[in-house]
Amino acid sequence: MAELVRTNCKGAKGMAEILGLGLSHYPPLNGQDDRMAGALNAVLRDPGLPEQYRTPGGWPEPMRREWGADEGLSAAREHRRKLVDEFRLLRRKLDDFKPDWVLVWGDDQYENFREDIIPPYCTLAYDDMDVQPFGAKQMALFGDNVWGEPLDKAFRIPGARAQAKALTTGLIEQGIDMAYAYKPLHLDGLPHPFINTCLFLDYDRKGWTYPLVSMQVNCYGRLVVSQHGGIPNLRKMPSAEQLDPPAPAPWRCFELGRAVARVVQRMPGRVALVASSSWSHAFLTAKNNFIYPDSEADALLFRALQQHDWETWRSYPLSAIEASGQQEVLNWHCLIGAMAELGHKADYTSLVQ
Repeated sequence: MAELVRTNCKGAKGMAEILGLGLSHYPPLNGQDDRMAGALNAVLRDPGLPEQYRTPGGWPEPMRREWGADEGLSAAREHRRKLVDEFRLLRRKLDDFKPDWVLVWGDDQYENFREDIIPPYCTLAYDDMDVQPFGAKQMALFGDNVWGEPLDKAFRIPGARAQAKALTTGLIEQGIDMAYAYKPLHLDGLPHPFINTCLFLDYDRKGWTYPLVSMQVNCYGRLVVSQHGGIPNLRKMPSAEQLDPPAPAPWRCFELGRAVARVVQRMPGRVALVASSSWSHAFLTAKNNFIYPDSEADALLFRALQQHDWETWRSYPLSAIEASGQQEVLNWHCLIGAMAELGHKADYTSLVQ
């Protein structure tokens, strides 16, 4: 999925110009197309999966068509083509806008935050950072990266600590108790939503030069620790007593986005606000036995985005997000809240299912 919301807030001296963007950070795009169905294959191998779902005969018709005669390879290639076309469009829009810095809302899947602390939100106020996204974990999950980069390839991501501190200060002054960090905790680098956003918006390797502020949102909620950010074990699903506390509610993320817009609007320069995530995840959708996503729920939110129906976004219940495997859409609630605060609407949308 790739979407674009643009807004210019001009007028009073010193007020920012703001561009809003949203895109997927779908991890398998780092790897080759023949590894794209890795998550599905892992669930199909799980002994806890009911037998009728192990073969295409138990799947919805659209899923059977995608699987086809080559176990999804052709569909994977077409999926990548569509997404990359959208990424290139967003990069052109970003380059035309020439932001002074970029804020990305993204999640953390047991990468930087673990049992010792899981904040609802945290501003990662990092300085310049070298990140290596193509290590052993990437190889194990997705194989060689699609760009043919060496495994130890390092990318320099410029930081924007001063802007991050000013933003956090402004949020606290508005009553948003925002956590912040100056260095990573358990991860030597950035969580995948943030680095993948930079990689995908630089798919053609022009280089990434925009200073980055990463704002983590706890999108896994009740499963963040018990699943360790991975695919569920269907034989060992956590009981109600074992579940973690929930993620922040959609309305709260929406209000966080509004508060961010109010702070950024008073800051000088040009700022891009970016939501990073796909929407319904198959491996989070228990009602579909973790093998296909809730496309109907995604379509509902997509129509609301196209129709500028911000109240549907704000009032969307957390229970619906959990039932539909849409945990990461909370990053988009932040972006939509910011756009609602600024009184702006989507002028380009594209849904790649």
